[in-house]
Amino acid sequence: MNVDEELPRLTRVVTRDDIRAYADVSGDRNALHLDDDVARQEGFDGVIAHGMFTMAHMATCVVAWAGTDTFVERISGHFRATVGVGDTIVAGGRVRAIEGDRATVDAWVQVQRDGQTEWPVRKGEVVLKIGGVRRSAGGP
Repeated sequence: MNVDEELPRLTRVVTRDDIRAYADVSGDRNALHLDDDVARQEGFDGVIAHGMFTMAHMATCVVAWAGTDTFVERISGHFRATVGVGDTIVAGGRVRAIEGDRATVDAWVQVQRDGQTEWPVRKGEVVLKIGGVRRSAGGP
């Protein structure tokens, strides 16, 4: 892990089943995520993925790169575009800083539409603790 290191990009095609499964596990069953007619009434082409589903893809990218000897302390991002069924989302990032046992990664998720790059998550930041598994208070 080095400052300015680029993370390998992680690509995923979003399916209706992905969105439905995320709605089920998160408890966010807003009709925008489940009902095409409702989503169209709100100006979308059809159902849209949850913003946190897209951020989870960003987190998966960072964790897959960082490995099992790190854990995520903090994650944030700015939501800038929607993601729909059939969109191909690509997550990536770059190591901004390493200070002691912490690394900060600038991360993002992009999607290509009509020849343009859109940013469902822009200016994402993931802070990792490097080395060892985090243990809860009172744990082994």
